[in-house]
Amino acid sequence: MEVKKREGESPMSLIYRFTRRTQQSGVLREARKRRFRSRSTSRIKRKLSALHREVKRKEFVKAKKLGVI
Repeated sequence: MEVKKREGESPMSLIYRFTRRTQQSGVLREARKRRFRSRSTSRIKRKLSALHREVKRKEFVKAKKLGVI
């Protein structure tokens, strides 16, 4: 994004024009959207995670039945 100072333009109006142009272009919105986006995990990792959750859930239910928890 490039904004050149016009003849007789004050620095504040230049900054205002720059911010307005960046907002209209959607550059900031796109950057904020991409900032915290996580990569999708592989199919194998998702399956392993699901298996791990299932094992932990079964252990929890067994411990609850035994009165440990």
